Amino acid sequence: MAEPWMSAEEIATHLGITKDTVYDWIANKAMPAHRVGRLWKFQVSEIDEWVRSGGAAQHAPDDKHET
Repeated sequence: MAEPWMSAEEIATHLGITKDTVYDWIANKAMPAHRVGRLWKFQVSEIDEWVRSGGAAQHAPDDKHET
């Protein structure tokens, strides 16, 4: 049986983040997503692998608390 496609809202819930963060990660962190018309669709297996490989890791300079 094929893996079902999930919406941005469903992926946000799965990851415990907001939909805005999902869209930001698509644009800025190459989150695996597939455009279907006006909608973004996701496969949980792709998202989980992307997260495990560090795709969602934060690398912003302000994340470091060095003085």
